[in-house]
Parts: sequence; C-alpha cells; structure tokens
Amino acid sequence: MYKKRLSPEEKIHFIEKYKRGEGSYASIAADAGVDRRSFRQWVRNYDACGPDVFFKRHHQRYSVEFKETAIHDYLSGVDSQDAICRKYGLRSRRQLQDWIMKYNSHEELKPSGTGGSTIVTKGRKTTFDERVSIVEDCIANGRDYALAAEKFDVSYQQVYTWVRKYDQKGIEGLKDGRGRRKPESEMNELERLRYENRMQKAQLLQKQMEIDFLKKLEELERR
Repeated sequence: MYKKRLSPEEKIHFIEKYKRGEGSYASIAADAGVDRRSFRQWVRNYDACGPDVFFKRHHQRYSVEFKETAIHDYLSGVDSQDAICRKYGLRSRRQLQDWIMKYNSHEELKPSGTGGSTIVTKGRKTTFDERVSIVEDCIANGRDYALAAEKFDVSYQQVYTWVRKYDQKGIEGLKDGRGRRKPESEMNELERLRYENRMQKAQLLQKQMEIDFLKKLEELERR
C-alpha cells in the first residue's frame, strides 16, 4: 500500500540515500512507500533542478519559442531527453515528450504556465557588461541556460531571452532598450569589436565541445 504523500524533506532524504548507493530504485522506492516509477521521476527532478524543486509550487511560464528550442534540440540529436530536461530546467521528461508529440502531430504550440516564479531564481536588473558575460558563458558551455542562471544569480528566462536576442541581433540585442543607460547606446566600434570577439571565442568553445562529444560517441560505437 503506497503512501499518499511525502514531505519535500522526506523525498530528498530517500533520493540522497539512493545517490549514496544505499539501495536500488526498487528497494528505496519500497522504503519510501511509493512506486518505482514515481521515485525515478523524483531523482530526475532532483538532478535537473536540485532539492529546491520539491519546495516550488508555482508553475513556470514557457513561451512558444522556448518550447520549440527544446524540441529542436532533441529532434536534431543534440542531446537525450534527460539531458535536455536538465539543460532547460524542465521538471520531467513527460513535459518535453508532450511538446514533441504536439509538434510532430502539427498541433499548435501555445504558451503555458500561470506566470509564477521561475524554477531557478528570481530575475534581477543587470548591466550591459553583465549581459554580455552571461551570454558569453552560456554559449561557451553548450547553451546551458540553467547553469548560467545559477552561476550569475539571474532567472532562467532572462538567460534564454538574452541568448535569443544575441542570436537575432548580435551585441546590439543586449543593449537596454529603455534608453536609461547612455554608455550602452554610445558603444564605439572598437568596443563592439571587442565584445564580438569574446562571443566568437565562446562559439568556438561550443563547437569544440560538440566535436569532442562526437569523437567520444564514435569511439563508443566502435567498441
């Protein structure tokens, strides 16, 4: 007979017990009084978002563009579903699978969520230099939005938006469009070239990561 509900602290206790190697999925799920499938999902959520995921009760808002980016990453073979869920801060593979199923069925993708707080952290104001550094770091690390959000203490959605703006408009896309920061609108050509050079280096790092990944994959396939 399964328990109806465990507290966040209890869930974390059993997950960390599993991670310490003190039992299998089946044995620890039985100790927790839940089915193995549910426990496996807890572990995936923990790996994707950390222990805080069990204390969050707000829904995350996802734009159509955000969903399409995650879908395309999977369909193009960039990563596995689990890896994409970790990268984009999704709580479960089922969430991604639902988006993929709708996309493949040619159903219209719609924005979702009620606009609650984000999984990673609350957004904050940033300077132009900070946005450049955040986008640079995110690109260099294979566009790991969750990692950049945690590292720079900004929201996941902020990182995603800035990277998308850079992809569309280059360095100009990272300016504060509200006109309150004069230095941003008066960036000279030398400064622009320096920023673009930093981004190009970050993109080269990303490409090298992809090359290294493919090499390792080929080595595994030859074994």
